[in-house]
Amino acid sequence: MLTDIQIAQKAKKLPIETIAKKLRIDKKYLINYGKFIAKIDLPILDNLSKRRQGKYVLVTAITPTPLGEGKTVTTIGLAMALNRLNHLASVCIRQPSLGPVFGIKGSAGGGGYSQVLPREDFDLHFTGDAHAVGLAHNVAAAFLDNSLFRGNRLGIDINKIYWRRVVDIGDRFLRNLKIGLGTKNDGIPRDSGFDITASSEIMTILALSRDFMDLRKRLSRIVLADTKKSVSLSAEDLKVAGLMAVLLKDAIKPNLIQTIENTPCFVHTGPFANIAHGNSSIIQDKIALALSDFVVTEAGFGADCGAEKFFNIKCRAAGLSPDVAVIVVSLRAIKAHSGICKIVPGKPLEECLGKENLDALEKGAANLEKQIENIKIFGVPVVVAINKFNSDSVKEIEFLKRKAFTFGADDCVVSEVWQKGGKGGEDLAKAVVKFSSASKKFKFLYSLNSPIREKINLIATKIYGAKSVSYSETAEKQIRLCNKRGWDKLAVCMAKTPLSLSHDPGLKARPKDFVLPVRDIRPFIGAGFLSVLCGAIQTMPGLPKHPRGENIDIDKEGNIKGLS
Repeated sequence: MLTDIQIAQKAKKLPIETIAKKLRIDKKYLINYGKFIAKIDLPILDNLSKRRQGKYVLVTAITPTPLGEGKTVTTIGLAMALNRLNHLASVCIRQPSLGPVFGIKGSAGGGGYSQVLPREDFDLHFTGDAHAVGLAHNVAAAFLDNSLFRGNRLGIDINKIYWRRVVDIGDRFLRNLKIGLGTKNDGIPRDSGFDITASSEIMTILALSRDFMDLRKRLSRIVLADTKKSVSLSAEDLKVAGLMAVLLKDAIKPNLIQTIENTPCFVHTGPFANIAHGNSSIIQDKIALALSDFVVTEAGFGADCGAEKFFNIKCRAAGLSPDVAVIVVSLRAIKAHSGICKIVPGKPLEECLGKENLDALEKGAANLEKQIENIKIFGVPVVVAINKFNSDSVKEIEFLKRKAFTFGADDCVVSEVWQKGGKGGEDLAKAVVKFSSASKKFKFLYSLNSPIREKINLIATKIYGAKSVSYSETAEKQIRLCNKRGWDKLAVCMAKTPLSLSHDPGLKARPKDFVLPVRDIRPFIGAGFLSVLCGAIQTMPGLPKHPRGENIDIDKEGNIKGLS
């Protein structure tokens, strides 16, 4: 059997100008990065503002296992299937962080016969957007520490510096550091640390900005620290916001590539869904919607993570709402939620996951039930896509279908896009077309005018199923600070484990009667939300015992192997 990267390397790629022509994108708006990648220049937005928008399709999932459940595979395959049915469709996805690529999860570019090309570039440096985000973030940190070192004319409180540094790789040794050690010329010693680039506020700002000037304004509002007089110090106060914007002048332009069946695919930004909001950029979605009959996008991890933030944060900022949502589910994940066995990255799957077991499906399906409820809360039609594996039995598939309808799904179909490409997603595409025209009453979960605790409580109880919320002393202090400074009218972005509806990755299926612990609240003023840290969530992941990067190499012809 061919690996994903081998399939990708054998696929026929079309010149990027040919892909752009499918969407009627004039070549004057293309900034080529070789033969198969191009950035889209932002003046195109001026010519698209009055175009009729296509249908907006969100792909989400049940609570995944550490291996994922085929959400990106389904997103890509669905768009290819829509094209096979003579609808002009495009894909909008995020660029993967090198942390997961080299760590546990691997690529975010799909797999089998449902993936994006050129795969190697997509998985690695691509067009350098993530590096630009990292540089813009770190230059603000350097300016901040330099101001502190050069006499501290701004009166920065060294104990209230919020801005850490970032790097795009999982490295637990960088989580907590003492910086400024050495001689007096090496800086002022203080506690700090690193986060992963995908969790940077700048990555989120890039995804939520409507145009370049909106980006510039958002960067200026970033709160880096407090002064000794308890006043917020912004990037504009530090006179670094302009430089940050300059470093992002190309990164704000979306990237255009193609799928394995030459369907147009936009790729832009990569905020994590368990820490940030987990969705690709507003700019690329608006371009795609003006040029396509259907736009298929995805939200990171399960519906409790990326989809909730898609609705409450991204849709609010963009002024958009989806026409239909697809929830991806796999039988093996449902069985894992039942507790009969565990899925451990790097180890062979336990045999029980491949054996017919309706009792396990009955127990684990509670997770699917909750995730369907979560989408329905926002008034959006739901189609469940069963990502089929060879070990799945007909009896199990029919059992899960009946369950999905019982739980309130508008439709439930089998998807075989990994094995068959777009052809394996035609039934799913037909269901999406049908329900994208169904009536909907989209609504947000909370009002921005609601108090901070009320917003958090609504997400915790209505989306996660928690009994209540507890707050640490630090979180209580931050809420008082946010109220005092007028930040209580912002959205909230929950940071928690993606492996459970709760804060505890060990609680599977549909946990109940748990108390969600909020340990800290960080102001992301430029992004327009408060980052709420729950449980033991880390903003800098670590590498597993055997990182995927151990298998990545290059041959004498320059071909990359082991990337998937």
